[in-house]
Amino acid sequence: MRHRATVLGIIGGSGIYDLPGLSAVRREEVSTPFGAPSDSLISGKLGDEEVVFLARHGAGHRLLPSEIPYRANVYAMRAVGVKRIVSISAVGSMVEEIAPGHLVLPLQYIDRTVARRNTFFGDGIVAHVAFADPVCPQLHEHLGRACLAAGATVHPLGTYVCIEGPQFSTRAESELYRSWSVQVIGMTALPEAKLAREAELCYATLALATDYDVWHETHEAVSVEAVIANLLKNVATAKGVLRRVIPMIGGARTCECPSLLRNAVITSPAAFPHATRRRLDLLIGKYFPLDRSRHASGAGHARRKPGSRPPRQQHA
Repeated sequence: MRHRATVLGIIGGSGIYDLPGLSAVRREEVSTPFGAPSDSLISGKLGDEEVVFLARHGAGHRLLPSEIPYRANVYAMRAVGVKRIVSISAVGSMVEEIAPGHLVLPLQYIDRTVARRNTFFGDGIVAHVAFADPVCPQLHEHLGRACLAAGATVHPLGTYVCIEGPQFSTRAESELYRSWSVQVIGMTALPEAKLAREAELCYATLALATDYDVWHETHEAVSVEAVIANLLKNVATAKGVLRRVIPMIGGARTCECPSLLRNAVITSPAAFPHATRRRLDLLIGKYFPLDRSRHASGAGHARRKPGSRPPRQQHA
C-alpha cells in the first residue's frame, strides 16, 4: 500500500450501498465525538489502492436526508485515514442539456437546508473556513478524466442546490431555482461539503442525474419510481468511474485542502474550553497541540468497538 495520502473515501448515496470488487475487506465500526456514522465503514483495496466506503443512508436506506449524521460520517472518514472524499449523489436536472443518465461534477453549491448541523465547531471554539471554492480542483479533474474513460456523458461544471427534503420541490420552487442558474438539485451534498472543508479533506461530488425535477413540460413530475429506474442505470457507470479514478489519485496532496484550518480558528487558545478542545483534537491538534499532561489521553479521537483495528496515524 502507498502512503496514507492515497486513501480515498467514497460516500455512496441512493442506490450505491456497497462497492463490488474490493479485496482484503474489513468492516469497521467507528464511534466519534459526534455520534455514530450512518453505517459501518468498509475498508479494502480496489486494485493496489486502499479505499474506505460508507453508505450515506445506511444499509437498506434507513435514514432521511435530514437524519444523516453528517458530522459523524466525515469525522469517521478522517479518523481512519481518508484524505479525499468522492460523494456520490442522485440529483434532478434543472437544465435541458443534462439528461437523465448523465453525470455531473458540480463546482459550486447553494445551501437551502435548515435543520442540519453544518460545523464541527461551536461550544467555545469558533472557526470560519473559506468556502468560496468548495470542490478540490485536483479531485475534480481526476473525476472528469475518469468519467470520460468510463464512456459516460459528463458535465464537469455547474451549481448544485441542496434542499432539505424529504419532499421533492413544488413547481414554483423548481422554477425559482432555475432562475438562479443552477444545474442540478439534490438533498445531501450539504453540510457534507462544508464539513469536509473543516476536516481538511479534498471533496468532490459525483452527481447522477435521474430526472428533470418538476419544471420540464414534456416530462412527468419527479417520482421515486422514475428516480430509482434511472438511478439503477447510472450505478454501473458510477462504479466504473470509481474504478478508474482510484489509480489516478496516488501521491501526496498539493492542493490547499490539507491546510484549510491554519488561519480559520479565531478563538484565543487560552479561551478554549477543555472539553471542546479535546473533542476537536483530531482536526486542530496540529495547530494547537494538546497538553497531554492536563487532559485525558485520546478523549477527542474516534473510538472503535472491541475487536476492531486501532486508529491510523494521520498525515497531510
